[in-house]
Amino acid sequence: MNNNKRNVWVIAEQGEVGILDISLQLIGKARQLADKLGSLVEVILLGYECELVGAKLFAAGADNIYIGDHPETAVYQAELYTEVIIRLFKQQQPDIVLIGSTFVGRELAPILAATLKTGLTAHCSDLDLNDNGILEQKIPAYGGMMTIVCPEKRPQMATVAKGVFRIPTLDKQRSGETVTLDIPHDFKARMRTLEIVKKDTPSIPLESAEKIVAGGAGAQNIEGWNLISELATLIGAGLGSTRPAVDEAWTKIDTMIGQSGKMVNPKLYIGIGLSGEQQHMIGIVDSEVMVAINNDEQSPVFNQVDYGIVDDCQLFLPELIKKIKDYKGK
Repeated sequence: MNNNKRNVWVIAEQGEVGILDISLQLIGKARQLADKLGSLVEVILLGYECELVGAKLFAAGADNIYIGDHPETAVYQAELYTEVIIRLFKQQQPDIVLIGSTFVGRELAPILAATLKTGLTAHCSDLDLNDNGILEQKIPAYGGMMTIVCPEKRPQMATVAKGVFRIPTLDKQRSGETVTLDIPHDFKARMRTLEIVKKDTPSIPLESAEKIVAGGAGAQNIEGWNLISELATLIGAGLGSTRPAVDEAWTKIDTMIGQSGKMVNPKLYIGIGLSGEQQHMIGIVDSEVMVAINNDEQSPVFNQVDYGIVDDCQLFLPELIKKIKDYKGK
């Protein structure tokens, strides 16, 4: 296998229905970076009964795949995963490693970085290469964007949330080399994951929603928030929020979009009663059409959207909801 020290790696994850979207998104971005470097994209996947997913990883842009397929790795085990991945890193010495900002990735990435004594930038909103081929890791900070680089230590490591990048067009003609990893059967872990308990999720996950209705402090109260929620349900949109709506307990934290929340890329985004602060707007990536409803005509949000409506949402939304229902015959 090619040991080019500038290879770009992705640590992929498998869910109940196959490879996670974030893994495909990262492979697509890794492909772009590797093409600029003239190097390879290599993917690590630890799990169980994952032999059928290789074709999809190649189709997304991988050149080589390292698969650890064993009952011991069926459920994420922090220490075992670290042992297997670190051993491989030391053999192959990748230049860049990308990891999804998932429940697994947010724990695994800092453990790997600390073990390797290298840097890690968490929750990046973009990745690029500078003129020297160093990874530019962009994060929202201080009301704008900050670029972080790791010029000396290797690998350069970054985590990225689902939805920051799009899933690449899959090329089913692509193929590559697959290497089976040895999983130590007698590994003595100090702790083990015994069970993963899943919580209820919204019917339309924000990260994959094509339409999103998001509300902020301008909802004024729970009645105003319920109107925003009703509009989202009525048009089949995901329900998003800003921090003030969460702080008021109108909605749960998993609806929050932005610097401390989720990254989304809907075709249609409707922001209601929110000011357009950078902490929220940074979470909206490549939306095709953006609409804002706010009763302050000087609100910064109107400088960031395609269409703006100046009105009190508690007066405007009932009329809008009624017209949509009439149109739909409800």
